[in-house]
Amino acid sequence: MGRVSVVGTSGSGKTAVSSELAARLDIPHFELDATFHQPGWTELPVDDFRAEVARLVSADAWVVDGNYSAIQDLVWRRADTVVWIDLPRSLVMKRIVRRSVARVVTRRKLWNGNRERWRNLLSLDPTQSVIAWAWTQHGKYHDRYGQAAADPAWAHLRFVQLRSPREVEDFLAAQGTRAGTGGSAPTQADGWPTPGPPAW
Repeated sequence: MGRVSVVGTSGSGKTAVSSELAARLDIPHFELDATFHQPGWTELPVDDFRAEVARLVSADAWVVDGNYSAIQDLVWRRADTVVWIDLPRSLVMKRIVRRSVARVVTRRKLWNGNRERWRNLLSLDPTQSVIAWAWTQHGKYHDRYGQAAADPAWAHLRFVQLRSPREVEDFLAAQGTRAGTGGSAPTQADGWPTPGPPAW
């Protein structure tokens, strides 16, 4: 396992898991949100996005997290493993609400200086609110990745479906210890590694 795509609905913990996995494998971690969301929440044009992602995944080893369908073919053609974090919707919603409120209250900077906004937090529009997005997309992602795992087009990929925090912890533990630490990373009470908050 040296080229890994980590997918799952917003709030499932993709970025935290990817960061920890990359540390344990001692390979780079790329967060697709950080490439797509330019300053002021400006979206990178698709052609530029694809060009940048193609450059990133041309490396020999990496962990990439994100669900963008516009570049999935580029990532998955190069990947050897897809880690699919498929947690229950109730748990995802609990985490996405807690995380979003914390980001708004603390004015935490995300990618390229962007911050979550109060008006987006309260919006019911999935294109504006990551909370609404997580609610509406949860089932769609479950179907999307379940179908992909059975698709002969992706037969070269090993799909690892993780359905609970315990399965996530066990999967990470099976990858050994963090490079250069001589021991495993500390974990939070709910079972997630301590590196920064997961991204959309």
